[in-house]
Amino acid sequence: MTRPAALRLGVPAQGMLAHRTLPQLLAPDRLVPGRRRDVDVLLAWGRRPSALRVECLARQWDLPVWHLEDGLLRSVAKGREHPPLALLVDELGVHFDATAPSRMEQLIAAPITVAEADRARALQRLWCEQRLSKVNPPMEAQAPHEPYVLVVDQSAGDRSIALGLADASSFRRMLQAALDDHPDCTVVLKVHPDVISGRARGHFSGKDLAHPRVRLSADGGHPARLLERARAVYVVTSQMGFEALLWGRPVHCFGMPFYGGWGLTHDRCEAPLRRRQGASLEALVHAALVGACRCIDPHRHQPCSIESLMAAIGLQRRLQAQQPRRCVAFGFTPWKQRNLRRFLAGSQVRFRARWRRIPQGVDAVVVWGRRARPRLLEAAARRQLPVLQVEDGFLRSVGLGADLVDPVSWVVDHQGVYYDATRPSDLETLLATGQWTPAQRQRAAALRERLVEEAITKYNLQAEAWIRPAGAHRVVLVIGQVESDASIRYGAPGLRTNRALLEAVRAAEPEAYLVYKPHPDVVAGLCRAGAGEDDAAELCDEVLTQGSIQQLFTQIDALHVLTSLAGFEGLLRGLDVHCWGLPFYAGWGLTHDRERCGRRQRQLSLDELVHAALIEYPRYVSRDSGWFITPEQAIDDLVAWREAPPQRRTLVQALFRHWGRLRRR
Repeated sequence: MTRPAALRLGVPAQGMLAHRTLPQLLAPDRLVPGRRRDVDVLLAWGRRPSALRVECLARQWDLPVWHLEDGLLRSVAKGREHPPLALLVDELGVHFDATAPSRMEQLIAAPITVAEADRARALQRLWCEQRLSKVNPPMEAQAPHEPYVLVVDQSAGDRSIALGLADASSFRRMLQAALDDHPDCTVVLKVHPDVISGRARGHFSGKDLAHPRVRLSADGGHPARLLERARAVYVVTSQMGFEALLWGRPVHCFGMPFYGGWGLTHDRCEAPLRRRQGASLEALVHAALVGACRCIDPHRHQPCSIESLMAAIGLQRRLQAQQPRRCVAFGFTPWKQRNLRRFLAGSQVRFRARWRRIPQGVDAVVVWGRRARPRLLEAAARRQLPVLQVEDGFLRSVGLGADLVDPVSWVVDHQGVYYDATRPSDLETLLATGQWTPAQRQRAAALRERLVEEAITKYNLQAEAWIRPAGAHRVVLVIGQVESDASIRYGAPGLRTNRALLEAVRAAEPEAYLVYKPHPDVVAGLCRAGAGEDDAAELCDEVLTQGSIQQLFTQIDALHVLTSLAGFEGLLRGLDVHCWGLPFYAGWGLTHDRERCGRRQRQLSLDELVHAALIEYPRYVSRDSGWFITPEQAIDDLVAWREAPPQRRTLVQALFRHWGRLRRR
């Protein structure tokens, strides 16, 4: 019998619709809420009391039941703001119920192909490389330095305990066995997060924990470090036993979880006959993470592979863990406050006016660029608080930041900021000391080629094409900047005005056809022109106010800049770039430099520069999900954004643009 293209899935217990990703996870089948008989299947969540009522209804109506549960890789966190991104769908039973067959059990027992086994081994490696768990907070639980075994508690009343052939006494037996089996080890008892938060009770009393070798792990941290270093892991039915197998740890089970009874664990209770033929770890991993699991990507909620979801969640963990937990930000406008929360996801961010004092209970101070007042910096230094400086990234948006267009990339620098050549920055340190593997250089080369192919620049503005004059032997482009910009104040020790740059380039290239392009913010009236910049036509052959920078790159022979990012974009396209200031990309042997920085003595390849500046240094955030994304995904976002119909300016954007013009007068 051929399965219909889309089944009607009845949802009698509508509480499960709180998981707002459920329709996408079950697509192309369609959810039908309410007690309806005109459906093909009824849905139930796990073995909850509501599921028992759904099963009773299904028997009355002679309908099949699908049991749903969170996937073993659920999301970054729990709660309505973090709906499941992976779902276990079982037409037979529930994976944690050892009293009856389940689809998971059948998949584990079934033979797998060589390709499936290879994929399972790759998934095991990826799980450990990305340091994953069911939910994935950024901070990892602390692990002892001395040898230890890990004992995992669970919430009292968890249905997986009774259905896993265990009870409350199993936990006390487990703890005692861990102490007896490893008399020379500390026993770390990991408390369930719901117990820490007060939403549930655990299984151990103060008397149970009084043993001198028992140490409590109740910081709510991610379990990867605990699993990675443990000599052995003791569980009743917790999923952490499965994760311990992925880490290659010996696992002792005092219940019968879905991964128990197959010959992969040390089982303290009898396995069902259905499992006694055994199974390989590859079969278990493939069944749990591929065969029984449906995944959607976190950005557009479209079906994706488990590998894609693992990479996405791993990226969130890494980037969230890089920043201090509690931050106070000074002088951010409401528009920038909203964006800062996206780029510091995982941190608690408070905002203060720029003249206010640093409050107590914070781990870091956040400022925009070099706008921090000296008194604020002195106060942060007295309290030994790091100062994070935030700025636009190098692949920013489709439209100007001065027009309040949201960015897809910002940088968060712990030392300085990339355009400030008077002091080191995270980017400069990376360029001066970094080592890149052939695979990393290959990735950078592919990224660079994609940027050129898609004609991606910082702002991605569209304009009429400009064609170089017929017969011009050498065409040179001079890039204007906003002269009040901090990159000139801190990155141009010699020339500091657009007019001075034009004069110097004309003197250096007297025979060239000189094209001057003012900064888009100046052309738009959002920023003031520099002194004498209105007379730029006297010093060049053509002033180009509307040309698209990426199209201009195809028409010129060389590029002259003070500190403009256009010089970096020119390098990506193989242009001859002359720097009259000290932008971040100068001083590494790739540009013609008129200034010198003593800290920059190293010769780099273009792909090493690209890897540092576009892959390692910035943070990219999806416009769809607000999650961190890779630079490759950011290019996809920018291309889709550029090709979409232009959006009308909001009232706030229109007022801000008008205010910018008034400031210019």
